[in-house]
Amino acid sequence: MRWRLLTGISQADFMGTSPFLIRLEALGRCLKADGYAFCTPTPLTHARVLAHGRTGPDSLRDIFGWNKPFPAARLPADYQDFLADPDLFASQRNGWYRARIRFSTLGPLLLAHSGYPTEEADAVFFGPDTYRFAHALQALRDREANFAPRSCVDIGCGTGAGGLFCATLFSSLTQIALLDINPRCLEFTAANTVLNGTGAASPRESDILSAWNGQADLIVTNPPYLIDPAMRAYRHGGGDWGDLLSVRILEQALKHLSPEGHLLFYTGSAIVDGDDKFLKAALPSLQNSTVRYRYDEIDPDVFGEELDNWPYDHADRIATVVLHVKGSDLKR
Repeated sequence: MRWRLLTGISQADFMGTSPFLIRLEALGRCLKADGYAFCTPTPLTHARVLAHGRTGPDSLRDIFGWNKPFPAARLPADYQDFLADPDLFASQRNGWYRARIRFSTLGPLLLAHSGYPTEEADAVFFGPDTYRFAHALQALRDREANFAPRSCVDIGCGTGAGGLFCATLFSSLTQIALLDINPRCLEFTAANTVLNGTGAASPRESDILSAWNGQADLIVTNPPYLIDPAMRAYRHGGGDWGDLLSVRILEQALKHLSPEGHLLFYTGSAIVDGDDKFLKAALPSLQNSTVRYRYDEIDPDVFGEELDNWPYDHADRIATVVLHVKGSDLKR
């Protein structure tokens, strides 16, 4: 089987990790070798594209990006052995299959995450917010040309996208902690770390920063920020407007930021009667801890479909925002 030749990694190197992690990373290496690339859209766009009824699947993108059902014979020979894995593929009628996982590209990275639709409570999500988060990280790097962090912490890492993308931006990083409370996220993160050769990164189970001691030069986070009736971990932020978890993360992150460090916080906020609910909830921590900070609304209107549902039927809109705090601006 070709993946055994491509990985260059022995079973012993994965001791203590799950078989799912090993197989997921191996599948990703096959896709990398074949030049696979896919940009994951919103769930609504994904549903609309599938509803178009285009003939297919015609490519690896249809199978591992769009998650279209396919007959076994359509999968290239090098991938056939993966079909026997029920964690990777769901067997359907008449010899058809459907991938349970997806792979997306983010700059030079290839990242595995949960298949469409992401309905499980512990689903590992990747989508447009991930791309906006990455763009915000790149903008930080471009603004702070002399910033050379040694340590990075990605809080609520999900796929590991934030921390792993930081590794591509800052060659100075020698330690990257990828923290999440969801064990399923940590499996995907571990596979993505090995798949992308990010040796400085280590996934850790953590309730916010419980698994991190001391300060960090770069703290990044992209937490869930909606009220989700299904309570899915990647989506539900808690509180009245989805901002409870974000405020908890902010409070702890400010305490762990090094004097010359940077905190990059990407999240969403309900705008109600012109009032930014996340900023309002975050202000006490910011005013108590900082001399100054940078706060930008980068997309004024996301998840418009949520305005039909409580509590967002009382909101003007939902915006995505970026909060940037410098360690030098903290009150110490």
